[in-house]
Amino acid sequence: MTIKEEDFEIFLEDFCDFLNGLEASVAKMKQQISKLVGVSGTGKMWLWNPDRIKWVKAQGASGEYERSEDVNNSEFKLMLKDLASHNGKLTRDGWFYWVFKNGATVGRKKRTN
Repeated sequence: MTIKEEDFEIFLEDFCDFLNGLEASVAKMKQQISKLVGVSGTGKMWLWNPDRIKWVKAQGASGEYERSEDVNNSEFKLMLKDLASHNGKLTRDGWFYWVFKNGATVGRKKRTN
């Protein structure tokens, strides 16, 4: 069975149209995911949203900071996993996050340059 050149060209055009549509769908899906979970200024996608975690103002030896023990919150659990993969400390979107020694409390403080 041989394919006519004309049929092959039509197939390639249709296939390219399909790939362009697929590419547009992937871009739209990434955009929706970014809205749901947040994206940093560097373009890195985060799996947790700090705005969905309950933070309480606190005072420490190095000044004011915020802390959370929102352990029943899925966002908090994802944040703890992310912190664990970064040895308990990370900087994200101008905030420095760390895990306290008890492993269930997280602190955060705005980075100042």
